[in-house]
Amino acid sequence: MAASTHSPNSPFRRLRGQRSPAEFAAMVRRAAREIGETVSCDARYIGRVESGEIRCPNYAYERVFLHMFPGRTLADLGFSPREAVRGRSAQRTPLTHKESDVLRRAFMAGGSATVAVATLGLTLLGAERAPLPSRAGESEAAAVEEAVRQIRLLDDRHGADALYRRAAEPLRTAYALLDAGATRQSTEDRLHAGAGELAVSVGWLAHDSGRFDDARSHYAEALATARVAGDAGLEAHAFSNMAFLARDCGRSREAVRAAQAGRRAARSLGSPKLLSLLALREAGGWAGLADRKACEEALARAHTEFSRGAAGADPEWMSFFGEAELEYLEARCWAVLGEHARAARHARRAADLQDPHFARNVALYTAELADDLAHAGAPDEAAWAGGRVLDLLAEVHSTRIRSMLSETARALVPHQRSPRVGAFLARHAAV
Repeated sequence: MAASTHSPNSPFRRLRGQRSPAEFAAMVRRAAREIGETVSCDARYIGRVESGEIRCPNYAYERVFLHMFPGRTLADLGFSPREAVRGRSAQRTPLTHKESDVLRRAFMAGGSATVAVATLGLTLLGAERAPLPSRAGESEAAAVEEAVRQIRLLDDRHGADALYRRAAEPLRTAYALLDAGATRQSTEDRLHAGAGELAVSVGWLAHDSGRFDDARSHYAEALATARVAGDAGLEAHAFSNMAFLARDCGRSREAVRAAQAGRRAARSLGSPKLLSLLALREAGGWAGLADRKACEEALARAHTEFSRGAAGADPEWMSFFGEAELEYLEARCWAVLGEHARAARHARRAADLQDPHFARNVALYTAELADDLAHAGAPDEAAWAGGRVLDLLAEVHSTRIRSMLSETARALVPHQRSPRVGAFLARHAAV
């Protein structure tokens, strides 16, 4: 591997001490959760910081690092001033300028409903396409990885509807880079993993915005990429999302089989958290098949694996999966099995546990709570929860959440004489 042209960040390396990069990355992710921030930190990211490749962290990482090391400044942590880093591109070649100054900011939120886009291989908002390199290098691989992180971050905050169509171009460019080949095998491995994760992320945007056929295609693309590259982690991720999609499409048997395939792929990865999520995906399929016993067994496995806690091998894309998500997915199982009061208890806990910073998940969990309450014979409480979701939909754009709320509204029509229910139904109709 070629020698780095960056100055190592020695102060940051000293802060890591005797911990491995993976252990330190896990600490960063835990610190992020403490302050309601989302970062996709892994050992590779820590290595990039310590090598000096990342001269200044983005704002999310900045908040996390300053939380971890109170009283210190970014300079104390070995970082350069942000304005100095932003000005670096003038010293580089045109292609590198596009990669570093545009590509790595793959998506940027410009307000609650407006998303300005800087796609891989494109300048902002549809300007001329930058020529792809004949062989992809480290900066292209890093750009693909950053695109994945930014999609996940924006989806957490705004939902999928405003992002999906704008995410197609980065995905096409990522696969074009993969097809062009890389300068070294390690870079090609990163491109395979990055392109596959990008396909999953874009598939999720299609899934959450109600484009199920598109989602199925993207997930299949990710699975094929995983198998070509022999990437068990990516394969497990693809199967997890395929199980989720199958459940939403009413293909419960397919959901069970996809989750079980994901579990086989994940066995050697050393991540109880991933196994817990896959068990929950399987439980959702069994619920759809009305097999209560199998559902309960899968839920028990999910709780057992989850209780083992975080591990250094946890995939970075699983930063969304905490106790709140576990409670939500269990609520879905009980709702499908017809136990709506029990489902409502789990959904309420999910909504209470979720940090308000992540508006999309708060809206999702509260929409689940509203629907469970409506079917559990608590119409006034359901209307109250539905009103909270309407408040959040000013910021969150998710077809799936809107569809859930519409189902709740239909269930509440027989109770429209209640003042609270009537007010909610009128507001929902207006929206």
